[in-house]
Amino acid sequence: MKLTESTNRIDILDYLRGFALLGIILVNILSLLAVKLPDLGSVDAAYQRFLFLFVEGRFYTLFSFLFGVGFYLFISRANAKGKNGYGLFLRRIAVLFILGWFHVTFHPGEALTVYAVTGLLLLPFYKVKKEINLGIGLLLLVGLSIMAFKLFMVVPLMLLGITAGQYRLFEGLSGKLKKAAIFTGIMFLLSLVGIINQFQHIPAQPFGFFEGGVDEQTYQFLSIGITIGPAVSALYVGLLILLLQFPFVQKLLSPLKSYGRMALTNYIFQTVFIYLAGYAFNLFGSISYLQSLAVCISIYVIQLVFSVIWLRYFQFGPLEWIWRGLTYLELPPMRKRIKIENEYAKK
Repeated sequence: MKLTESTNRIDILDYLRGFALLGIILVNILSLLAVKLPDLGSVDAAYQRFLFLFVEGRFYTLFSFLFGVGFYLFISRANAKGKNGYGLFLRRIAVLFILGWFHVTFHPGEALTVYAVTGLLLLPFYKVKKEINLGIGLLLLVGLSIMAFKLFMVVPLMLLGITAGQYRLFEGLSGKLKKAAIFTGIMFLLSLVGIINQFQHIPAQPFGFFEGGVDEQTYQFLSIGITIGPAVSALYVGLLILLLQFPFVQKLLSPLKSYGRMALTNYIFQTVFIYLAGYAFNLFGSISYLQSLAVCISIYVIQLVFSVIWLRYFQFGPLEWIWRGLTYLELPPMRKRIKIENEYAKK
């Protein structure tokens, strides 16, 4: 089984978007439900350490990078069809900004408004040579990572996503497996060194990172996590690409592809489901870290099942359909075309 690489969709990108969403919610839920500070030596404290070693700062980087890839693909495909790719893209990010503006009312720090503004700033780089974009993106990412400027790292991450589109990085992957394996090996070594370094700076006490200021040791621990985040994220990407070359893994993770195809819908509704759970079960300020994981797993199940079923009958996720309609100023057909087999053809 080969991953689809048609002009319409590149399957690996949907898998990666879905994978990114799985990690993002694990951290977002902590502040949205004001998860309780773990007790020292508890399982909750161990899970907190796991989150900040392997999840926080790893998945938003991937989501930002993938938005840059989508940025490039959208304009390129629109231009290839004889349409004004730049004009459509400006309308597209305007709609995204409005959606993000509503979303940020309930979820401070959400990403959509940041992506929209950054997309506008990076629009001129669409025509810049890929070698220049690669150099600028890497220099900015390394510099901002070292300084642990998490918010501003979105700019080089998206620029590198645009560059990946220019290099057609995710197309024809079956012929790039050796390079992918080497890249993954390098990222493994960098990530291993980085995580060991971060582990050595783990605070002795559990910390409430969203409650305000943190002590110097906690700040250093979190800063190292931000610095090594892109390398760990790249390692995850490489591993997933290699694993998806096996048909069994593709089939096993196929719900993740549907989840990623509806990334906008699922990203926003993660917040909706978190608040619904919070109000329905009075979880605000009273839920533990492990209980937050249980809530996330429940949301995973609901959204994964919904995404698979929805895309059996419809071409787009609900919010993707609205986003596309407002971008092109016309609503596309929602339902999939069902081919009716001619009874006489069987005879």
